[in-house]
Amino acid sequence: MEKPIDFRSDTVTRPTPGMLEAIQSAAVGDDVFGEDPTINTLETRTAKYFGFEAGLFCPSGTMTNQIAIKCHTQPGDEVICDVNSHIYQYEGGGIAFNSGASVKLLEGDRGRITAQQVRTAIQPDDVHRARTSLVSLENTSNRGGGSCYELTEIASIRQVCDENGLRLHLDGARVWNALVAKKENPTEYARLFHSASVCFSKSMGCPVGSVLLGDAAFIKHARRIRKVFGGGMRQAGYLAAAGCYALDHHIERLAEDHLHAQLLSEAIAKKSFVKFVLPVETNIIIFELIDGMPAPGLVAELKNHGILAYAIAPNRVRLVTHLDVSRTMIDTTLQAFRSL
Repeated sequence: MEKPIDFRSDTVTRPTPGMLEAIQSAAVGDDVFGEDPTINTLETRTAKYFGFEAGLFCPSGTMTNQIAIKCHTQPGDEVICDVNSHIYQYEGGGIAFNSGASVKLLEGDRGRITAQQVRTAIQPDDVHRARTSLVSLENTSNRGGGSCYELTEIASIRQVCDENGLRLHLDGARVWNALVAKKENPTEYARLFHSASVCFSKSMGCPVGSVLLGDAAFIKHARRIRKVFGGGMRQAGYLAAAGCYALDHHIERLAEDHLHAQLLSEAIAKKSFVKFVLPVETNIIIFELIDGMPAPGLVAELKNHGILAYAIAPNRVRLVTHLDVSRTMIDTTLQAFRSL
């Protein structure tokens, strides 16, 4: 039986031969002692790439986000974010569990909130209210169909944060896609944030890992929180080596994934059972089905054609392109959709 074409997520990728070679030849040490040279290299390279002072390698983007929230808040504080943001939807209630903070949820445009929304959402200085301390932006927005913020809007949000003594965090699980799609300079982009979480295990094609970025004092604090969360690893340089390889080989190629997503979205939009497709900017396609047609049913039918998709809601389906999906696989998928 042929291996199915897997569009469920860009987390399903396998290391390329070059990445495996980098992993196997990695120099390692004990990272809790700060002695793993490959982890140190990845942290330094990632921080330099985005213009931050320091970085911290962690097992997952959930951990880097949760560490950042813990560092930026005190129990009883409030975090402003979009209602569809990953930190609220998919991190197990971690904001409450780990930090004792609550959330102020905003209805953004495909996962993107505005400076005016943030300004309006800030709690007054009142003992009856939670203390607003942090704003978190997700770029690209997963549930927004890979939508990207405009740099000018992020700058406006940062200005609101500065005027009100708030910190600004980036959940950059797929920030690489946003930078490529918008042709933005990573240091000009990242200077707008006090901290950033960047994932290597999604569009960058690594098996494990994310890096939390910030200034030196922030990362020193974050390292202590990582230890408390159980995220201190030992000879994890084998994992970090994949990230170093991805920095060298997997950034510019993201444009190919974006093209593949565009081709799929154009074909899907023509189907009579599709109500609409969210605008495609990067590597995520989300489409809604007509009334009465359940998403799990379509996902099951696609599986019969050797295609794996994901029902993110009773009437919505998501497909994600990535480095394990070739142009030939895209053509096969297009043929399958035409036959439905």
